[in-house]
Amino acid sequence: MEQRAHFSKKLEDLKVMVLRMAALSESAVHKAIKAYLENDADLAEAVIVGDDVINEMEDEIDNFSLELLALDQPMAVDLRTIVGAQRITVNLERLGDEASNLAHRAMFLSTRPPMPHNPKMEELANIVKHMLSDALKAYIDDDVALAGQVCRMDDRADDLNIAILRQLASEMVTESRIVERGIHAIIGARHLERIGDLATNVSESVVFVVEGTSMKHNCRG
Repeated sequence: MEQRAHFSKKLEDLKVMVLRMAALSESAVHKAIKAYLENDADLAEAVIVGDDVINEMEDEIDNFSLELLALDQPMAVDLRTIVGAQRITVNLERLGDEASNLAHRAMFLSTRPPMPHNPKMEELANIVKHMLSDALKAYIDDDVALAGQVCRMDDRADDLNIAILRQLASEMVTESRIVERGIHAIIGARHLERIGDLATNVSESVVFVVEGTSMKHNCRG
């Protein structure tokens, strides 16, 4: 019984570590989006510099997870908790990367005249922030229903990304002077859409941890 209690404490410690990393990744995403929408080079640079901390946390969690798997003999539900944490950590690291990528776009665009306000870009940014927030809340609360809602929001994010691409491509045809900025804006929208994909991946891992099932194909359909 004592050994089981000790192992349960380790699992709790693992979740706390993942949530600390999640807080950093979510903060990086929010800052990168703000920098991108507001052409804030200083904020963008802070996001890029901070990515190293997120990468270090991934290594720390990975090592801790491997120790749990090697030194203890987890039951099936415990195994899902550990593997699910590893999956989520991988996606949190990728979220940090996408935040850094978006910040690079922001730094470039900050050196050029601002693009016209794009409501679709702003909507996409708000959707992916909402998706990430809900995905992390689903992980905290083991909330499968909320994880499913994140999954369903991904279609809207995909549609907006395509709409932005078409809109900017059309504008670049008639306004050659915005081509350089337009290309970077299109790439920025792709980074935003990718953040939504990664939030969806986190939600899929929540379902795996709680129910032991995969919602990947249903989610993407």
